[in-house]
Amino acid sequence: MTDLPTARTRPASNWSAIWVLPLIALLIGGWLAWRAYNQAGIEIQVLFDSGEGIQVNKTEVIYKGMPIGKVVALALDEQGDNRGVVATLEMNKEVEPYLRSDTRFWLVKPSVTLAGITGLETLVSGNYIAASPGGGEPAKRFKALSEAPPLSDQIPGLHLTLKAERLGSLNRDSPVFYKQIQVGKVKNYVLADDQRTVEIKVYIEPTYASLVRKHTRFWNASGITVDAGLSGVKFRSESLASIVAGGIAFATPENRSDSPPTDPSIPFRLYEDFDAAQAGIRVRLKLTDFEGLEAGRTPVMYKGLQAGTLKTLKVDPELNSATAELTMDPLAEDYLVDGTEFWVVKPSISLAGITGLEALVKGNYIAVRPGEKGGVPKRDFVARAKAPPLDLGAPGLHLVLFSDNLGSLDIGSPVLYKQVKVGSVQSFQFSRDQKQVVLGVHIEPEYSSLVNSSTRFWNASGIRLSGGLSGIEVKSESLQSLLAGGVAFETPDPQAPSGKRIQRFKLYDDRDSALQQGVEIEIRAESGDGLRPGTPIRYKGLDVGRIDSVELTEDMQAVVLRARITEAAERIARDGTQFWVVKPELGLVRTANLETLVSGQYLEVMPAARGAARQTRFTALPQAPTLSARESGLELVLSAPRRGSIKPGVPVTYREVTVGRVTGYELGPNADRVLVRILIEPRYTPLVRSGSRFWNASGFGFDFGLFKGASVRTESVEALLEGGIAFATPEGEQMGLPAKPGQTFALFSEAKEEWLLWAPKIALEESNGR
Repeated sequence: MTDLPTARTRPASNWSAIWVLPLIALLIGGWLAWRAYNQAGIEIQVLFDSGEGIQVNKTEVIYKGMPIGKVVALALDEQGDNRGVVATLEMNKEVEPYLRSDTRFWLVKPSVTLAGITGLETLVSGNYIAASPGGGEPAKRFKALSEAPPLSDQIPGLHLTLKAERLGSLNRDSPVFYKQIQVGKVKNYVLADDQRTVEIKVYIEPTYASLVRKHTRFWNASGITVDAGLSGVKFRSESLASIVAGGIAFATPENRSDSPPTDPSIPFRLYEDFDAAQAGIRVRLKLTDFEGLEAGRTPVMYKGLQAGTLKTLKVDPELNSATAELTMDPLAEDYLVDGTEFWVVKPSISLAGITGLEALVKGNYIAVRPGEKGGVPKRDFVARAKAPPLDLGAPGLHLVLFSDNLGSLDIGSPVLYKQVKVGSVQSFQFSRDQKQVVLGVHIEPEYSSLVNSSTRFWNASGIRLSGGLSGIEVKSESLQSLLAGGVAFETPDPQAPSGKRIQRFKLYDDRDSALQQGVEIEIRAESGDGLRPGTPIRYKGLDVGRIDSVELTEDMQAVVLRARITEAAERIARDGTQFWVVKPELGLVRTANLETLVSGQYLEVMPAARGAARQTRFTALPQAPTLSARESGLELVLSAPRRGSIKPGVPVTYREVTVGRVTGYELGPNADRVLVRILIEPRYTPLVRSGSRFWNASGFGFDFGLFKGASVRTESVEALLEGGIAFATPEGEQMGLPAKPGQTFALFSEAKEEWLLWAPKIALEESNGR
């Protein structure tokens, strides 16, 4: 054995440092794979009409000068009807949030037009696809635009809409000039919804946006404008660029230096040229009389000054009217409002005089009267058939007269005071209900004080004849009124107050009716049967007034009587006055008002009590008022099971002497009785006592017996035919106390024999006669 130590042993390890290298390679490979996946682009498809100018792995997608993708494949589209080319684009992952349905793509390539050269940078870098992010839902398939989209409305600056009748030589990117400096460009243009005008979208740079005001005018500055005349030839052009590519210019009129800023939502009109813009405002005018008018030559005049020109005149298909287009001076813009009036002026000769004499020299023209400044703007008008009345703002007194007919009056007819012309008729037209004629009258300033609230006007036209046994009298206000018609007036009370600014008067037929004294009233009646102008109004047989006119109410349910009270007007024109129609009454017993068969019906009036309030409108009673309404007396109520032949007006008798009348009847509260109201005349009121008995005296009674024969009873012939009520009062203690007003008695069907024998002695009240 040797002394050598024993070697120690340990198990061998399976791990080796060489395995570190594959592990590191694996980690690097995984990291590279994750990075490649994370940075991989997003593939989308864009449909182009043509693949011309697009190259795979070369054509880039550019947004604001930065590449954000490229074309990786190009193939024909087999999905839609419009077959084109589908370009597969690999987009950077960072733009994924912007790939939405409204995102737009288009191909940019060199383009040369009159408006300029675009896409010039592609000559070096090649064509590229431009992108414009949009909203909507996430999408992976898009349709490319055929050209670059218009400038976005979100870009800072002023975005406006101009409306033109035609596009002319304007195009996208045509310049917009202010004082020959380009301050913007045309964004786009489309046909308006009405397909009659073109809407042009314009962009003004932020620096110049404040130059556009509310009253700014835009015009087409394309090409060259040539003005030729005897004084020479003048050329006008905005700039060389506008000659070649077209353009728009704008300016604000000097008289609108205080114009407020514009509202971009309100479109502007694009005028055809500078002159049209300077001429100003286009107005449409409907004409029924267009004789002698010429487009381009007929002026629009205001007080001798030209305010515009007739631009076009188009006769309507029915040939009885025409539509004119006027160009008005911009200075008139504030006055082209609701109330502005146009009419054609041409020579006219009539009995009232000669008008439009200046049109003999310069031809027919269109006259205008501006409306009030600050009114509602208006651009469509209808021309008047005649010149309007004098402006209410003109010095003098302006009046309105109402007449039932025009007669021979006309515009220009004189207004006379003591046969001196102090004014003239300015206009006439129907009233709103078309029942009267309304005349506008002007009184010269120096004669204005002649008219006040007491003034009366009448028609002084023609000749008036009045005759009798003594001869015939011929009257005429003046030769002028004889030929042309006229209005005259008088003022009975020069100290009377004047009315409101525009006073209203009635125009009477003649002087006599105009100066008639009295108070005018209005009476509403159920029917106008037998009533006519001139029908008298009477009180106790005396005429106190007369009806002036009879006409239907607006609802055609009644008639309105316009009357004048000439006697006792202060008592009659009061609250409580009653009117009713008096007409003939024919009957077997009662016959009344026979005089109306000859003289005609009339109105009877019952004046109100003293101290009543003044009133001028009344309602006529359907029949004469009952005695209770006209006279005093004792009012009583009779209760009967049936009315029988009793009616208002039948007599109430005592010993066959009429002492009262039935005034009315009605059902009782429970409808089981009939209540008859009677009125006992004041003189006979002592005859009625609490013990009195009332019975129906109508008709007759018939008694027959075998031994006593037949007997016929009746109160009177009048009661037999017309009906009536009788009563009797007992003697002694049965008489009772005097009846009180409103006391109720039973009405018996017939009288008992004992009632007919009652004969008390009762003193009657003294009477002054009936």
